[in-house]
Amino acid sequence: MAGPKGSKYYDIFLKFKVWLDHADGESILGNGKFELIDYIDQLGSLKAAADKMGISYRKAWGMIKDAEEKLGFCLTDKHRGGQHGGNSVLTPEGKELIEAYKELLVEFDDAIYQITKKFFNKVNK
Repeated sequence: MAGPKGSKYYDIFLKFKVWLDHADGESILGNGKFELIDYIDQLGSLKAAADKMGISYRKAWGMIKDAEEKLGFCLTDKHRGGQHGGNSVLTPEGKELIEAYKELLVEFDDAIYQITKKFFNKVNK
């Protein structure tokens, strides 16, 4: 809510998205891929992460492969199944990227909150 109850801005919200683009303008990582990477880290499995997001394993695998190709380094170490099934863990670079992204989002949220508050205070006079 961006204004007091009954104001013309009461039901107006500011939303934003953060993603990584290559210098040539090609998208590398956005919310969906970051979410997938985070779930892989939490769940230890690309399959479990795909299931959690409601996407196919093939789509999830393609998203990771695409990001890794564009970044030029691996985000995950994959270990094929076996008696107890496979697993996926983030590489040190993948772990570093997801942690930095989470910190960035917190900083963006804080900054956007302050900027938005200032904006709506001006227009709600």
